[in-house]
Amino acid sequence: MTGMDTTTTFADRASKRAPPRSARRVVGLSDRAVVWLFIAPTMLLLLAINIFPLIWAIRLSFTGFMANLPRPLGFVGIANYVDILTDEDLWTNFQVTAHFVFWTIALQVLIGLALALLINQKFRGHSFWTTVILLPMMLSPAVVGNFWTLLLQPQIGPFNYFIGFFTGAPASSFTMIGSVKLAPWTIVMVNTWMWTPYVMLICLAGLRSIPEFIYEAAEVDRASPWRQFWSITLPMVTPFLMLAVLFQAIQSFEMFDLVNLLTSGGPGSTTELVSITLKRAAFEKWETGYASALAVILFVTVFGAANIYVRVLNKVKQQ
Repeated sequence: MTGMDTTTTFADRASKRAPPRSARRVVGLSDRAVVWLFIAPTMLLLLAINIFPLIWAIRLSFTGFMANLPRPLGFVGIANYVDILTDEDLWTNFQVTAHFVFWTIALQVLIGLALALLINQKFRGHSFWTTVILLPMMLSPAVVGNFWTLLLQPQIGPFNYFIGFFTGAPASSFTMIGSVKLAPWTIVMVNTWMWTPYVMLICLAGLRSIPEFIYEAAEVDRASPWRQFWSITLPMVTPFLMLAVLFQAIQSFEMFDLVNLLTSGGPGSTTELVSITLKRAAFEKWETGYASALAVILFVTVFGAANIYVRVLNKVKQQ
């Protein structure tokens, strides 16, 4: 058999085995098409879960709809938004929320960075103490709220007996969650206790990302530990700190379950965050349209502030 005949035979066999071009178009998918084939169902589900409720809430915010009354939607225009923006009590709740967010973030960043610096040092029992520190973050907010409510209970709470032992006052006469002055700081303390480990983890990731040779060069130049912290550690961990601030600010701004279990907005309205006000309007007064308008305002506030913050964060990373 000549070389030409052999080539022709192989070509004939390949043509018989190869599927038609139309079948290849149907069966053969590009890598991008396969990726979209797997991602599309999840994306559609997320859009249905997140986008549809948002659009529905925006629609309800322009109505006087009340969920407990079987009546059609009544269009009221921007009346709900006007009522919210002109409500002095609601602005007071915004101030309470701002106080809570500011001090919570400040304490979480300071304590979280300090714990990260401590855990980053290699010492005996390092893994054990890291696990102990992370335990509060692993608990449910409902569990944390009930746990601290029991600790701070005026009659049987061990925390009050501990304070009374040092002050000499009866335990029942001292209560943090029932005090107008101490209740706001109580929710700050409990939220800080729960979420500081999360900030510590982010800071620890930043510390572990710093190359060792930078510290070695600083030691060669006889830089003190304090100088190394201000010139090396803090600047290189700052992007991670800013990321932690973003995550925790959003989490603190929408905090509800922990505060609701601890104080339920009291005493009076000293700990009534905007999320508590939203819950009262939606599920106690059944003012669904008003509550939807308040939810939209909160969404726009958080989303706008987060976008501005992310732009600043990107500039910091580029420097």
